[in-house]
Amino acid sequence: MKKIVLFASGSGSNVENIVRYFQENKKSVIASVVLTNKRDAKVLDRCNSLNISGLYFNKNAFYKTDVIRNLLQDINPDLIILAGFLWKMPQTIIQDFPSKIINIHPALLPKYGGKGMYGNNVHNAVKENNEPETGITIHYVNENYDEGAIIFQAKTQLVDTDSIAQIAAKVHELEYAHFPRIIEKMLFKE
Repeated sequence: MKKIVLFASGSGSNVENIVRYFQENKKSVIASVVLTNKRDAKVLDRCNSLNISGLYFNKNAFYKTDVIRNLLQDINPDLIILAGFLWKMPQTIIQDFPSKIINIHPALLPKYGGKGMYGNNVHNAVKENNEPETGITIHYVNENYDEGAIIFQAKTQLVDTDSIAQIAAKVHELEYAHFPRIIEKMLFKE
């Protein structure tokens, strides 16, 4: 049985997509827990409907104590997945789980990465720069925002008339199609 831990800060649509993917494909993967840094994050509602554990933690627990680190060490997950999680991972956790923490970014890194570059902030920048394409990047997490080694990228074409919402929809489509499959490949690589 492979164990994953997911971190999210928002609605949790990627979390739900990943959990359902493994439930539907009868893979030996269990979402041990979903962790969020937002008390009112919609991902916690999704956890209830998916019948999986969802836990909220604050900045102090994450950065000034070993509460989350100890929880992760106790679970010893095969993979830690950041699915819309907006805080930088503490160096101690990165060191504890080398090459086991991955993130998805809503752009083709190295473009449009870094602190503050998430969600519509990214899509606005892509549109303002009249990019002909955008996409997703799945990458390892290191000590810097969006600078870990790239695992996978997928692209989608844009047209001048695409709104921010249309760009976001195209990116979400790529996330939903590819993120669970890349996780599966990483968990079951030979």
